[in-house]
Amino acid sequence: METLISRADGREDGEDWTENYEQLPGGAGVSIILESTTKEGVGPRLHQHPYAETFVIRRGWATFTVGAGDGARELVGRAGQVLVVPAETPHRFRTGRDGYEAVHIHANERFVTEWLE
Repeated sequence: METLISRADGREDGEDWTENYEQLPGGAGVSIILESTTKEGVGPRLHQHPYAETFVIRRGWATFTVGAGDGARELVGRAGQVLVVPAETPHRFRTGRDGYEAVHIHANERFVTEWLE
């Protein structure tokens, strides 16, 4: 059976929407974070997951740090791009001056996060 999930705050738009969804109905097998902000310089500290995380960037941009130490790379992800961070790979991001809107797809039905800083 299909399931339609609405915003918890009752709004009917995508602005300033930050919501986490775990154990989605219908056996989706993924969890998602919906992220929408007009603020610059926000994002999570360095962390990793035992599964891949996919970022579908819808608006604005963010600077992603992928990896740690000498192997770390910085990538600018922009609207219309998709970034896949492999399992067990440290990563973080900071939103750009134009804000950021994306869907973060965790390849697991629950969030499992190891914070590294």
